[in-house]
Amino acid sequence: MLRKLVAITAWASIAFIAYATLSPIQARPKVLSADLEHIVAFAVTGLLFGLAYPRQFVRVCFIVLGSAVLLEYLQTLTLGRHGTLVDASEKIVGGALGIFAARATLYLWHRKRSLQSKS
Repeated sequence: MLRKLVAITAWASIAFIAYATLSPIQARPKVLSADLEHIVAFAVTGLLFGLAYPRQFVRVCFIVLGSAVLLEYLQTLTLGRHGTLVDASEKIVGGALGIFAARATLYLWHRKRSLQSKS
């Protein structure tokens, strides 16, 4: 049940990022500096996808990192917006950090459970 909730949240985060990336600049939500927002947004998304789909590492990387590239490209086709390689790189780094954090969290959680079951 929890994994399903995390999966729904992961897909909602991609939808929100797509809205923020492709909407007119005036409608774009702004919380932090743009550079930090890119990294944090994709780190959270990578973490959520990594936790939701722990056995599908390649698919998670494709979804998270691929969406970073695709959304940045689509931004170049949107009037009043521009996609850049720097922004795409920030999003990729954030996504990779989130996926790594999910993998590390799951590894430590499984290790702790196996140690507890041996005691």
